[in-house]
Amino acid sequence: MSSSNGSPYSAGSLERVQARPGTVGEMFLAQVAASGPREAYRYPEGDRWVSLSWDQAKDYAFKLAAGLISLGLEPEDRVGIASGTRIEWVLADLAVVCAAGATTTVYPNTQAAEVAFILSDSGSKMIFTEDDGQTRKILDQLDALPEVTKIIQIDGRIEHDRVIGWQQLLAQGAELLAERPDVVDVAMAKVGPESLATLIYTSGTTGKPKGVRLVHDSWTYEGAAMNELGFAGSDDLQYLWLPLAHSFGKLLSVVQFKIGFTTAVDGRIDKIVDGLGQVRPTFMAGAPRIFEKVRATIMLQANSGLKAKIFGWAFGVGRRTAPVRLAGKQPTGLLKLQAKLADRLVFSKIKERMGGRIRFFVSGSAGLADEVQEWFYDAGMLVIEGYGMTETSAATFVDDPRNPHFGTVGPPAVGTEVKIAEDGEIMISGPGVMRGYHKLPDATAETLVDGWLMTGDIGHVDDSGCLVITDRKKDLIKTSGGKYVAPQKVEGAVKAVCPYVSQVVVHGEHRKYISALITLDPDALKRWAGENDLADTPLDELSRLPQVRTLIEGYVERANGQLARWETIKRFEILPAELSVEDGEVTPSLKVKRRAVETRYAELLDSLYDD
Repeated sequence: MSSSNGSPYSAGSLERVQARPGTVGEMFLAQVAASGPREAYRYPEGDRWVSLSWDQAKDYAFKLAAGLISLGLEPEDRVGIASGTRIEWVLADLAVVCAAGATTTVYPNTQAAEVAFILSDSGSKMIFTEDDGQTRKILDQLDALPEVTKIIQIDGRIEHDRVIGWQQLLAQGAELLAERPDVVDVAMAKVGPESLATLIYTSGTTGKPKGVRLVHDSWTYEGAAMNELGFAGSDDLQYLWLPLAHSFGKLLSVVQFKIGFTTAVDGRIDKIVDGLGQVRPTFMAGAPRIFEKVRATIMLQANSGLKAKIFGWAFGVGRRTAPVRLAGKQPTGLLKLQAKLADRLVFSKIKERMGGRIRFFVSGSAGLADEVQEWFYDAGMLVIEGYGMTETSAATFVDDPRNPHFGTVGPPAVGTEVKIAEDGEIMISGPGVMRGYHKLPDATAETLVDGWLMTGDIGHVDDSGCLVITDRKKDLIKTSGGKYVAPQKVEGAVKAVCPYVSQVVVHGEHRKYISALITLDPDALKRWAGENDLADTPLDELSRLPQVRTLIEGYVERANGQLARWETIKRFEILPAELSVEDGEVTPSLKVKRRAVETRYAELLDSLYDD
């Protein structure tokens, strides 16, 4: 068993992290005291962006918190939030913290039966819902949710005795604060470092989701540890679109409380490009799919004629400057002149679409293909990777944007330790690790062993102290020839070379070779159809066309060229539509349920092995 703490931090860093505030509320109020009138949040309202100062955020949070207390919320009572990413999500979560409660996160695309399970299992007493649709999910399941006493609807309000509106909660809170000005302060005083702060239900790629118990100390640790990285300052502007029901999104919210940067909040995925241009952030975090889509879209827009030649030349220059820049230097001589021309002709336009001020992106929640990371860097935009799990409060490792190590997720956060087991499994210990699964002692005991979290991921620590992830332990494929294949590597290779692919599911356990099921990106496919006089053809029909199969076949062959012989995809099928939450093929956080997909398409997969 190999071990490393891989820490690049000084003893002073560890001491500062250890001196962190005891609760999320304390960390938030410390930032309010330091930054008061400065802008904390920016959010869309109609066709304009509206600002909220730290002082105003506190005022909103305290009114909402008092409103929750007036409804009977007691310390550590759970309050659900079923909404997309928006300013009200942030304020509702803050209110729960300030009222001494604990937030239960619910993805807005979660099916009604699973919403009922999460609320029932968590024992949630109240829930914030985004709109009529989210509220009806709860009302339709009320018989199974006797503990839910009140639903607070953000937009609109369904007429029901258990439903109140957002403004009504604010009004009730203001009234209670007028009578008892210290009511929220008294509630916050009842919270300690080990008080429950959040119940986040894992996506559940197999079986029912499990509630991960994260206490205040876990989140304040994350804020303090990320601050020691020095990757952002109070003058930075974050663009936050990630689902706040996900631990990655929640982390970014808490880190802001410690560092004090401004966050523009807008979870509308179809508005990201517009939002980046309007807000002009300095950094943004996202899942790999967003970076894959940006790259694919730009590549498709410059795939022919003179534009393609200029584009190819510019990226060739970018590739030659990349090792120089990674070494902390700048190109000189002819390469310097070429780099300036490439930037003016191509890269500056790409950067402007991202707002023009981005210093770096952070990719997390799944592995990012090397080719995608390198493409962005060739264009002068840095994408660093981080690694963590819901069970570790998200960020356990984060690469340093000032000294990036491509192909790794960086060193462990200060105060976190990592060990690699004999079979390659990554084991983690530190303050960010969960206190256990909610009401599941056996599952907790299996995952937390002698103070170490068994992550289920395979990887190793390199010579620089950075972690390299291979794949999920349970996802590793062993072919009938005895060869092990990491599906994430194979799937990433296909997505990296093919701008038309949305999802890839590699298959081959105990089979003689690797096969794959592939879904296509609707936007990219529509563009191709328009260019080939097939604009009126439905997407499911397009996916069955011989010329589409030939198109994808070429890209699969290119991907195979980057893989070992036993990893290559010998046969594949194109599915008529993307895998969906509704069909039980992906989780609410859009992770593929590999076993569910293999079961549903068992007959199709079997046909790929017919002699």
